[in-house]
Amino acid sequence: MNDADAAGYAEMRFGAGRDKKGVVLMLTFGTGIGSALFCDGVLIPNTEFGHLKIRGKIAERRASERVREEEDLSFKKWSKRVSEYLADLEPLLSPELFIVGGGISKKADKFLPRLAAMTKVPIEAAILQNNAGIIGAACLAKKPS
Repeated sequence: MNDADAAGYAEMRFGAGRDKKGVVLMLTFGTGIGSALFCDGVLIPNTEFGHLKIRGKIAERRASERVREEEDLSFKKWSKRVSEYLADLEPLLSPELFIVGGGISKKADKFLPRLAAMTKVPIEAAILQNNAGIIGAACLAKKPS
């Protein structure tokens, strides 16, 4: 299981995705863009949606938190890049919910309202923030096989 899958597992169990049905996509924005896809609470493992291309560039090289910092992008400019990315994911997956996690989630108040205004799909910040991955990994390590 990758780090985004572990984070998504925790958010689906204890956080923003708890009791959500249908397709839920957790995206972690940090050094790259991680993804965890769920259908009715069941993980579809090892997705790598951060590798999709936007304007000829791999998405995580255009819209990750690292890129926002390196290019000194305002949250307004960065949000436009992320919303473009989400707009590409919407017709591919028809999600009921996007969950935004990773290092950026602790700053959700600076970008989430902008993203919500630019997409048709509801967007929520990860409740467990950047701790979701470690919580998910711990839960899965304890889970009997």
